[in-house]
Amino acid sequence: MGKTVVPMTEGEIWKRITYFALPLMLGNLFQQMYNTADSLIVGNFLGSNALAAVSSSSSLIFMLIGLFSGLASGAGVIISRYFGAKNIEQLQKAVHTAAAFGLIAGVLLTAAGVALTPQILIWMSTPPAVMTESIAYLQVYFAGSIGFVMYNVFVGILQAVGDSRHPLYYLIASSLINIVLDIVFIRYFNSGVAGAALATIISQFISALLCFIQITRTTDIYRLQVKDVRIDRAILLQIFHLGLPAGIQNSIVAFANVVVQSNINTFGEMAMAGFGAYSKIEGFGFLPITSFTMALTTFVSQNLGARQYDRVKKGTRFGILTIVLLAELIGLLVFVLAPQLISAFDSTPAVVEFGILKSRTAAPFFFLVACTHSFAAILRGAGKTVVSMVVLISTWCVVRVAFLSITIPLTHNIQMVCWVYPLTWFLSSAALFFYYKKADWIHSSLK
Repeated sequence: MGKTVVPMTEGEIWKRITYFALPLMLGNLFQQMYNTADSLIVGNFLGSNALAAVSSSSSLIFMLIGLFSGLASGAGVIISRYFGAKNIEQLQKAVHTAAAFGLIAGVLLTAAGVALTPQILIWMSTPPAVMTESIAYLQVYFAGSIGFVMYNVFVGILQAVGDSRHPLYYLIASSLINIVLDIVFIRYFNSGVAGAALATIISQFISALLCFIQITRTTDIYRLQVKDVRIDRAILLQIFHLGLPAGIQNSIVAFANVVVQSNINTFGEMAMAGFGAYSKIEGFGFLPITSFTMALTTFVSQNLGARQYDRVKKGTRFGILTIVLLAELIGLLVFVLAPQLISAFDSTPAVVEFGILKSRTAAPFFFLVACTHSFAAILRGAGKTVVSMVVLISTWCVVRVAFLSITIPLTHNIQMVCWVYPLTWFLSSAALFFYYKKADWIHSSLK
C-alpha cells in the first residue's frame, strides 16, 4: 500500500479539519452503535432490568479504561508532532513503543476489570435485581479488553498522522458484525446480557485486526513492523508526560460519574433505564463535538511540529466556532425529540418520563460541553494536558461529587442529578476559556 494521508500542515485550513473530522464522525457513529445496539436489543428482548444492567455499566467501563485511553492520547500527540516535523527516526520509535505499551496495558486492564467488577458494583449501590446481570456483562466485556486497547492504539496512530478514512471503514464493518452477533446471541442462543458483551468484544477484536493489517502493510513512514515492537524508554517517558495527566483526568472524572450513577441507582430500576437511554442519545449527540475536537488536536500538534504558528491560531478559531454551533443545534433537536428518542429504547412510561427529564435539562447546554472539549483539545495538541486535567478534575469531579453529596440527602430529588452536569460544564468551559485567552500556550508548548 502507498501513502494514504495528506499532512494537516498543508492546504486550506477549514478543508483539512473538516475532511479529517467527517470520517471521524461517521466512525464514531458506528463506534457508538456498539453499546447502543446492545441497549436497543437488550431493552426490547430482555426487558427493563437487563437494560438497566447494561446502561449502568458505561461509567464503570470508562473509569477502568480511562487511564489507558489517556496514555494512548499522549502517544498520539507525540506521533503527530514527529510526523509534522518529518522526524522519521523518532516517529518510528513512537509508533512501536505505543504498540508495545498497548499490549501490556491490555493484559493489565483484563485482570483488573474482571477482578474488581463485583466489588465496584456493590460500591455503586447497584440494585440486587440487576446485580447478577451487571456482573455478567462487565466481566465478559473486560475479558476482551486487549482487543479494545489495541484497537484504540492502532486508530490513534492512524489518526495522529491524519488518516481518519481507514478507521471509518473498519468501524462500519465491525459495527455491523456487532449488531448481527447481538441478535444471534440474545435472540437465538438465549445468552442474555453476557451475549451482548461477547458480541461487542468480538467486534472490537475484528476492528483491531483490520487496523493492524493497514498499519503493517502501508509504505508510509509510520509503518509498524512486528519485529520492532518494543519499549523505547525515552519515548515512553514522553507518552507518560503527555498522556498520564489525560489518563488520570479520564479515570477521576469517570469515577465522579460512577458516583453520579450510584445516586441514580438509589431511585430504582426505572430511573437507571431512563437515564441510561438518555446517555446513549447523548453519546450520539456528542459525536460532532468528539470528532472535530480530535481533528483539532491532530491539527494543532502537527502544525506546532512544523512550527506554523499563524496556521495554528486560524485553525483553532475555525474549530471552536464550528464545534459550538453544531453542538447547540444538536442539543435543540434532542430537546424537541426527547419522547420519541427515549421510547425507542424502552416504551415503559416511567422509563420515558425519567429519560425526558434528563434530556430536557441537559440538552440546551450542549454548547458548554463543546466549549470545554474544544479548549481541552487545543491544549492537548499543544502538550498542555496538565491544565485541562486540573480544570476537569476540579469541576467534573470535585464539584459534581460535592454537589450531589449535599443536595441528594437534603432533597432526594433526581433533578439534582440532572442539573449537576450543566453546572459543571459551565465552570469548566469558563476556566479553560480564561487560560486559552491569557496564556502563551503556543510557544511555551515547544520548550
